[in-house]
Amino acid sequence: MPPTPRFLTLADVAEVLSTSSAQVYALVRRGDLPAIRIGGRGQWRVESSQLEAYIARMYDDTKAYVDAHPFSDSEPQAAPSDSSDVTVD
Repeated sequence: MPPTPRFLTLADVAEVLSTSSAQVYALVRRGDLPAIRIGGRGQWRVESSQLEAYIARMYDDTKAYVDAHPFSDSEPQAAPSDSSDVTVD
C-alpha cells in the first residue's frame, strides 16, 4: 500500500469524508479545515495531518453534543428509509 501523500486535493478530502468538493471548499473558506493555496491558479491543498486533526475535532465536538443532549426513549424516531414502502403511480 503506497504511503499517504502529505497534501491532498479538495476532491481527495471529499472522498475521505464522503462528501462533496463544494462542502470541503466551504470548510476551508470558513477556516474550519486549514489549507494552503498553491500555484498561479490558487489550487487548494489540505495537509493530511490537518485533515486527521479536523476529524479528531469533529469526534470531540460530536461527543460533547451527545453528552449535552442525551438520547431519550420517549423521543420520536425517524422511520427507516426503505424504498420498498414507496408507491409510484
